[in-house]
Amino acid sequence: MPRSLLKTAITIAASLVLGHAAAADHPSFKVDVTGQGAPVILIPGLGSPGEVWSGTVAHYCGKRQCHVLSLAGFAGQPAIGTPLIATVEQQLSDYIREHQLEHPVVIGHSLGGFIGMKLASDHPAQVGRLVIVDTLPALMAARIPGTTPEQLKLIAEDMRTRMLGQDAQAASASTLESLRSMISKQEDIDRAMAWAKQSDRMTVINTLAEMTADDLRPGLNHITAPTLVLGSWIAYKNYGNKDSFTQLYKSQYQQLPNVKVELADNARHFIMYDDPAWMYDRIDNFLN
Repeated sequence: MPRSLLKTAITIAASLVLGHAAAADHPSFKVDVTGQGAPVILIPGLGSPGEVWSGTVAHYCGKRQCHVLSLAGFAGQPAIGTPLIATVEQQLSDYIREHQLEHPVVIGHSLGGFIGMKLASDHPAQVGRLVIVDTLPALMAARIPGTTPEQLKLIAEDMRTRMLGQDAQAASASTLESLRSMISKQEDIDRAMAWAKQSDRMTVINTLAEMTADDLRPGLNHITAPTLVLGSWIAYKNYGNKDSFTQLYKSQYQQLPNVKVELADNARHFIMYDDPAWMYDRIDNFLN
């Protein structure tokens, strides 16, 4: 074999071995890497795979290198036996360090935004910029202001018990009802529902409880990355107007320095599906 071909073969083999090793080292997620340039990490929400970011990848990952996560237990990915949020955060920090990603932009939707906040708070030097797509640092406090950490844990455990008590039919109906409030187009609802059916039920329940029991507000002042928060409100317009929901978001993020909050007028929770042009415009302005 000519030396040039041998060198190419060795390089390809090494990259394959390294790729498998990375997957083994980080069992809480798999990563699909697209494009070249400054790094961007995309984290999906509860029950969604990295595929939820396909339009975002097409928009950004020509001149940037996107690292798209698919989390364990969701949409067919193998589940793990440890708390998902804490495990993903630590293994993602390890991934950034091992791959020498220089101050990546971290973009997270819902649960992914929550994980992005934890990462930027606990490992502030690793995150260059942070984009949070429709989540809050203290979900239950938005519904029940003044809840204590002990009360949050009790609420989360009660929710977990009730969800475990549902049979398969009731759980599926509840998921579909939730998705209809979060997404506008039927084809997008169908896609998300298919992912939900492929997700590990215990992972979904335990992760939702883990997220509900936590309050990230006390650590927000540790975040040094400029942050963009994109929210939605039209699904809840019977409970208030845009101004009142904007105030809710800003009050939850008031301890976060250098944050900008914007709410979409035409998108529900899955902003990347309901109004991608609005989302891209805001992120473009933020990154540029």
